[in-house]
This record gives sequence, C-alpha cells and structure tokens, in this order.
Amino acid sequence: MPDKKIRIMLSSRCNDDFDGASLSTFRKKAKDLIESEKLFGKLAFEVWTNEDAPPDDTAQDSLDVCLEQVDAADLVIVLSNGNAGWAPSGADIGICHAELMRGVTTAAGKVRLVSLGTTKTVVSDPAQDSRNRKFQAFLDTQNFFRGGSVKTADDALKRIQEAIYDGVQSLLKLGVREARKGKFHTGEALHWSSLNFRDRQSRMVDALSSSLADRGNGIISENRVVLEIAGKPVLFVVHAIPAALTVAAAREMVGRPFLRDFELAPQLADVSGPIHVIACQKTATETQALAMLGFPDATVIAAPFGIYVADPIQNVQFLFLQNCRDQTMTRFSAQRFFDWLAQSSEGASLARRASSRARIAAAIAVEQSETV
Repeated sequence: MPDKKIRIMLSSRCNDDFDGASLSTFRKKAKDLIESEKLFGKLAFEVWTNEDAPPDDTAQDSLDVCLEQVDAADLVIVLSNGNAGWAPSGADIGICHAELMRGVTTAAGKVRLVSLGTTKTVVSDPAQDSRNRKFQAFLDTQNFFRGGSVKTADDALKRIQEAIYDGVQSLLKLGVREARKGKFHTGEALHWSSLNFRDRQSRMVDALSSSLADRGNGIISENRVVLEIAGKPVLFVVHAIPAALTVAAAREMVGRPFLRDFELAPQLADVSGPIHVIACQKTATETQALAMLGFPDATVIAAPFGIYVADPIQNVQFLFLQNCRDQTMTRFSAQRFFDWLAQSSEGASLARRASSRARIAAAIAVEQSETV
C-alpha cells in the first residue's frame, strides 16, 4: 500500500523578522517539527515551503507555483503578520494575500490562520503599503481558526500544532460524511425515489426537521425547530420540494411560504424568524430562488449546500438545501449550511434579519386581525 502522507503547506512572508529570526528560519523549524510527528509509529505529514521547492518550469513564475501548492495541499497553514508579500510589477495583491484567497475560494475548510500580530514596519513603497492595507482589510472580514495572536516562536509552534489537529479532525469528519452519501440508484435514495410526491415530501421534512433538532437544544414541533443563532433563538420552518424545481407540481407543494409568516405571529413572541428551510430532492439555482422570492433585488448566495436568499426590505430569508435524496444526504446538506454559517460569520446577520422579520410578521398579523 502506498505511503500517503497528509500534505501541509506553510504560507508566510520569508524575510520578515519574528522573535529574533526570519520567518524562513522559523518555517524550517516548524517543518522539521511537523514532519517528525508520527501516527501509530509512522510519519504522517509532509510540509511544503517555498524554500524547499525545486526549480520549476521557467514558464511559471513564483506566484503560479505557490498557488498550485495551495491547490495540492490537504491543509494550508497561513502564518500572517499583516504583510501581503511580494507582488509582480503593477499587481495590487501580494503573494501571501493571493495564497490565502486561493485557499478560501477553492476549499475554505482546509485553511487555518495563525496570527503573528500586525507588523509595525514602516513601508516606504506606496504600492506595497497599499497591498498590505488590502490584505489586512481582507483578514478582518474572515473568520479563520486563529485563537489569539502569538508573539514567540514557541507559542507559534503550539498554535500550528493546534491548527493541524483541528484541521485533520474537521476534514476527516467531512470526508466520512461524503463517503456515507452513497449513490442515488441504490439503498434509501432509491426507496425515496420510488415514493409518490406526498410521501417523499413527508420523508424529506421529517429527516430535515430531525437533523435541525439534533443541533444543540433544537425544539421541534411538527415542521418547526427553534435553534440558537448568534445567541438568539430563531425559528426555522421546514418544507420540501419532492422533485426537481422545474416540476411545477412539486414546486407548488411549497409555493411561497413566507407570504403566510403572519400566521406564525403567536409563536414569534419569544423567538425570531421565521427562516424557511426547503429541502430539494435535486439541485437549485439562483434564478429559481429569485423566482420564488418574486423580485430580483435580494442577497443570493450560491454555496455547496445550495442557495441562501435574504430580502433586505422585508427581511424574508429562506434556504434551498439541494440533493436531499435520503436521510444522510439531507443531514449532510444541513450540516454544510451550518458550516458555511460559521466560516462566513453570517450568523449575526441572519439573526438580525430574523428579529426584523418577526416584528414585520407581528405587524402584519395585527393589520390582518383589524380587517377581519
């Protein structure tokens, strides 16, 4: 059996000082430490740094080589001091910034950041100063694994070990969930496909409701689950479209459920929301999501779990969770949504919109009662 090691990329500036030595010197020490670690008596890791890279094809510059290594790595550990790094002539994104962006946009789950603080070095080159400011602004918008800033080499080594431990655990669990998904033409997915629309919809709603309720102290009542998001209780209402969204008969079984939010006003006295979570047997598109909302001026996020929509005026929020073909796939889609919520730091915004939506629903309920 081939010896396949976990490939780790260490990304950082090279010549900047850290704890009395260059970051290149520190990376060599970190590389030696990581590669000496064993799992059941066998070496488990290999580390790539640009100092050890062999000469590459002359058709590629340093940026191309480093970005390819980001793609090839199983884990990317970014050691950041706020400097964006070298950039080709005329470019406004440094190499450290580019490596981090590449990791985040292609596989955010494998990126871990160790903050070395922000360097106080005075930069005489205006272009470099601009690149550094862009990089620091980018870091401020992200929610990376980092803990607090470290100031010594020993503390940084400990933080790198923590980051690798966290990364290996997280990616292993993600891989197991992927492996469990199976195929659509056998097992439970086949059984669900053999059901009529109504029965399949019921299975999908039950599976998704149970998945949400299993998260912490979720409270379930029929197809309604209350979860804590950013410290606030939020009501999630579960629906299901039991075929492709292009099938009108299946789509109309859900309709536009947010138009009846005012009927939930009594339940919204102590919680925010609702947020409508729609399990889709197949895929979903941004166009289909906007068609359900009814107008195009909205926040629409296409992500691995499906589509998230937020209306900035009425604060309607709903999710399309795609490929909910059996219990495992349905739970996996829900898990990916909450993974995205944590990685993107959107939980506070989601909870804020849900609070606004609850007030709007209550106001509409009062108007409805006065017109009856």
